[in-house]
Amino acid sequence: MKTINVSQIAETVERLCIEANYCLNGDILRALKRGAEVEVSETGKCILNQIIANADIARNEEIAICQDTGMAVVFIDIGQDVHITGGSLTEAVNEGVRRGYKKGYLRKSVVGDPIERVNTGDNTPAVIHYTVVEGDNLKIAVAPKGFGSENMSALRMLKPSDGLEGVKKFIIETVDRAGPNPCPPIVVGVGIGGTMEKAAILAKKALLRPIDIRSDVEYVKELEIEMLGALNSLGIGPAGLGGKVTALAVNIEVFPTHIAGLPVAVNISCHATRHAEAVL
Repeated sequence: MKTINVSQIAETVERLCIEANYCLNGDILRALKRGAEVEVSETGKCILNQIIANADIARNEEIAICQDTGMAVVFIDIGQDVHITGGSLTEAVNEGVRRGYKKGYLRKSVVGDPIERVNTGDNTPAVIHYTVVEGDNLKIAVAPKGFGSENMSALRMLKPSDGLEGVKKFIIETVDRAGPNPCPPIVVGVGIGGTMEKAAILAKKALLRPIDIRSDVEYVKELEIEMLGALNSLGIGPAGLGGKVTALAVNIEVFPTHIAGLPVAVNISCHATRHAEAVL
């Protein structure tokens, strides 16, 4: 059995918060560069090149990619042979977020109550998703989520009779309705199946997958490719000013569901689809 002290977890989360907000992932950067090459709109091409330059400045000067440094979403895969010592795992994660957002000069964007709306002042609490897995490792993925794109996300409880065509229609409608608001080019996470909340978590987790890796389920892979083409045919373009590069990728995850349901969640992320991971 591996023993991990909460101090190590807090230090790791602190580092990942800063890394995710400063350094755009390589798969996203490569997709942006490809987009700049194929974009037919001169305005769109200019915007994509500015996004790329912004990412380079953020990395080199160690500053945030975007002023909206997001609400910290943390996925933790905890091995069943791991023993956490020294305190609370959840508090360690929140302490890491607290320290990371302070040390990294990252905007604190969390309010303590959705109605009273008083800022907590340290970007906590994080939204934490735990999964127990085999082994003795603790994997931490920090994915700061800005709300320009989060607000454009949607969930729908389709009927089984809606089928695959209903899923496609919902994905396209959601992105079309979002228009320029989520700061395109976007990455689209889609969760299909499970229950209402499971579909939403699947969609969120889909955004962690590198966008140059397609699903290993054949029909899902085909759906990802088809939906990317459909979204880029909408003409929204970079920053919503027109063009063919509206989306960089569509990542889809599926899960078994009830005979009477077909839950579908669409989680939209902006071009700064940020996440950083570590294994302890």
